[in-house]
Amino acid sequence: MRNILRKEMRLSASVLSYLFILFGLMFFLPGYPVLCGAFFVTIGIFQGFQTAREANDIVFSSLLPIAKRDIVKGKYMFVCLIESCAFLLMALAVIIRITVFSDSVVYRSNALMNANLFALGMACVIFGLFNWIFVGGFFKTAYKIGRPFVVYIIVAFLVIILAEALHHVPGLEMLNAFGTDDIAIQLIMLAAGFFIFLLMTVLSCMRAYKQFERIDL
Repeated sequence: MRNILRKEMRLSASVLSYLFILFGLMFFLPGYPVLCGAFFVTIGIFQGFQTAREANDIVFSSLLPIAKRDIVKGKYMFVCLIESCAFLLMALAVIIRITVFSDSVVYRSNALMNANLFALGMACVIFGLFNWIFVGGFFKTAYKIGRPFVVYIIVAFLVIILAEALHHVPGLEMLNAFGTDDIAIQLIMLAAGFFIFLLMTVLSCMRAYKQFERIDL
């Protein structure tokens, strides 16, 4: 599998897939919907799928002495690698914001969602939705990428809007905690978001195995 991942990184990936990892640093921006950073990261991955499609990457991979299942697994491994790198940048931004900049007025007066552990959990949900809707949708045909990406965009922004609105609901103010306030709730929300990411990714990958096996390339 290491060779398959290496092939994805060196041959199939777009440069934008790597450059857009830096959008994880948008978690530093005050007064901005930080979850858009996670969405922009997925746009970079989408560009990689588009580049690979135009280069007939799936057909090329099918000619290699590997199982069709491994082709799917390689794509998911690469997608998760990019998402993990972006998540690390987001986590770094959150740690710095809740420690070094814990008394910063520009962050404490932020009208939108604070970059906290709940936000990190929701970023995991955005990544999970991308893996479930777009990557899983791609392997229905191993060619068409427009429709699943449009569906993903709609669902992702509905989730972003919901996440931004939740802390305005009475009783849910702790979701927008700053610094180490309500840290227990924040950790639970992060764990829940990560679990949702894992669940959607694994189920999507298993579904993609079956769908791709039925495709006659």
